[in-house]
Amino acid sequence: MCGITGFIDFKKTSTKDVLSAMTATLNHRGPDGQHTELLTIEEAQIGLGHRRLAIIDLTENGTQPMQWQDFWLCFNGEIYNFEEIKSELTVLGHSFVGNSDSEVILHAYGQWGENCLHRFIGMFALIIYDTKKNAVFCARDRAGVKPFFYYYHDGLFMFASELKAFHQHPRFKKELDINAVGAFIQYGNVPTPHCIFTNCKKLKPGHHFSMSLHEKPASISSILQTQYWNVYDFYNKEKFDYSYEEALQRTEQILTSAVNYRMVADVPVGVFLSGGFDSTCVTALLQKDRTEKLKTFTIGVPDIGLNEAPYAKDIAKHLGTDHHEINCTEKEALEMIQDLPYFFDEPFADSSAIPTTLVSKMAREHVTVALSADGGDEIFAGYNRYDYLIRYRKKINAIPRFARRSMVGLMNTIPSDKIPILKNKYNFHNRYEKLKGILRNPSDESIMLSLSQQFTDHQLSDLMKDKIGVLETMFDSKELKLEHYSPLSYMTAIDYQTYMLDDILQKVDRSTMTHSLEGREPLLDHRIIEFAAQLPDAYKYHQGVKKRILRDITYNYVPAELLDRPKMGFAIPIASWLANDLRDYVETYIHEEKITEQGLFNWTAINRIKTDFYSGKKENEMKLWYVLMFQLWYEKWMK
Repeated sequence: MCGITGFIDFKKTSTKDVLSAMTATLNHRGPDGQHTELLTIEEAQIGLGHRRLAIIDLTENGTQPMQWQDFWLCFNGEIYNFEEIKSELTVLGHSFVGNSDSEVILHAYGQWGENCLHRFIGMFALIIYDTKKNAVFCARDRAGVKPFFYYYHDGLFMFASELKAFHQHPRFKKELDINAVGAFIQYGNVPTPHCIFTNCKKLKPGHHFSMSLHEKPASISSILQTQYWNVYDFYNKEKFDYSYEEALQRTEQILTSAVNYRMVADVPVGVFLSGGFDSTCVTALLQKDRTEKLKTFTIGVPDIGLNEAPYAKDIAKHLGTDHHEINCTEKEALEMIQDLPYFFDEPFADSSAIPTTLVSKMAREHVTVALSADGGDEIFAGYNRYDYLIRYRKKINAIPRFARRSMVGLMNTIPSDKIPILKNKYNFHNRYEKLKGILRNPSDESIMLSLSQQFTDHQLSDLMKDKIGVLETMFDSKELKLEHYSPLSYMTAIDYQTYMLDDILQKVDRSTMTHSLEGREPLLDHRIIEFAAQLPDAYKYHQGVKKRILRDITYNYVPAELLDRPKMGFAIPIASWLANDLRDYVETYIHEEKITEQGLFNWTAINRIKTDFYSGKKENEMKLWYVLMFQLWYEKWMK
């Protein structure tokens, strides 16, 4: 795990100092060393920068940028099956200097070209410069575990693991993409492949692109991404006809292979254990065949009601792990908010980044690598919204349109905080607001958007000062073929490419790398989703039971009574914070003078959200939180 950055400067005005400064911004991603290479050719300067977090082959043989024959490599991530690929390449006549996966990537590319990507089991963002062809090749892993930003304008191409590296180049034009600002306000993140800045994009998961240096690109839009892996290729296959028992066995076999691959390292490895099904399953499959105790980690913030530690402790005791838990105070959690804009250098609104960063800090004191169990909900159908869609979509559609509109009108007059009993339920205020969108239009597509957006298109139009365009996202995908369509397949496929990618994976990458901790995602082994996408829906969601097959695997190792409880998640009391501890932040960053000066938002609409929230409409909590998170980011990066 590392940080990569660099440039191709067709005007040849860049310097070694600029490259070093860009690379130094990523020191938290790689505290074990910084190396750069500045190459000058007839057409351009090529700068390659690398910050190293040594995980595999701790010697200098793993140092990057790495050269072999005609190829230079900058790589962030891990190729878990590199030993098998290395053996295959050795038979083909290749010889190796060290024992790093980086060296294997170079040889694999030299042997198979872009087709080497199909052989990799791992997470990666990489760039290879081919001196013979005078071209660069860039690629990102199938799920998008590792980030890859790129920028092109006025003859300057840049790439980086994080946007902050671009700010160090004097020719970087720091201009906001107003459409991306609108997308953030809707989703709480900027959807891939878009970026908060103009002339900047994210390389899409499962994609690569090549760029010849013989002729500079006309614009960033002329750099065309090519897809080498698509999750819909598997959702669009016929479902397996395995019996449930056979599917259960095969699923466990793939899961076991995936988790064991993620233990490949020359440094200590641990596991994030929340006590939920996903992390318990990962931990159980790893511990079952090991005599040494796994190191497991969990976090609690008891004074805000976020405390999974007792559940995780019981499961750790049952599985026999070396368990570590940390209890943070609300004060520690609140203090972290001011640091988030630096490490999340695009605006980002998922408040669970706070506890994720805190547990990463604690884990780094004991290990260099930590396994996380993200992806289980998207792959095996674990979110409550899948339950709601399957249970209620037909009933809601049966309600006449005029009646649904009347219900929305009534809800608009009754604040969520006035609803007895339910107002005290987890996340009720936010769900109350989203229910309005579902009632307006209960189609599958509309329900998905209503559950994923905080602002409708109409609300967003009212909020933004100038007219904006709607960005194309994977929510618009029509790739799921009609003959393979089901509401569950539709929602899980969309979530895999949107919420998981732009929220969950971005959160885990930044939170872990903030503390130089490598986060690994065993459930995002591509072989798992390729298999699970072809399982019958009933094997994943059955009579109200979510993640059925994953649950039954986990029950083989942990008693049901230790696991069967309501889904908890990293819930932060946003409404309470905004009303109390963060009230000064709100007043400082969301006031008329500042909003007017920025020229992005309509103050009347912003003030209405703010005033209504403080008047008791707690369903506005996330809307206000999104605006605050943008304002904090803007203050850090645009001033």
